[in-house]
Amino acid sequence: MNDLCTYTIQLHGQVSENEINALAPLQMAVEKSAPGATWFTLRTDQSGLIGLMRLLHGLGFVFLSMTRLDPNSLE
Repeated sequence: MNDLCTYTIQLHGQVSENEINALAPLQMAVEKSAPGATWFTLRTDQSGLIGLMRLLHGLGFVFLSMTRLDPNSLE
């Protein structure tokens, strides 16, 4: 079983890729940005995702959504 999955995380507001990657232990890429939200993609396992969520929440970022992009990874 492959434990790594690709996730899209939507954060409230405009967040730069450089700002988020300077703070987070996992490297994330900006997928798209709109006036009220920024979408990032990253590849990690579930424990890495939970750690990242805790870190970003603790830094004051507001999550709008999170989606796993490769649901067949459970096979």
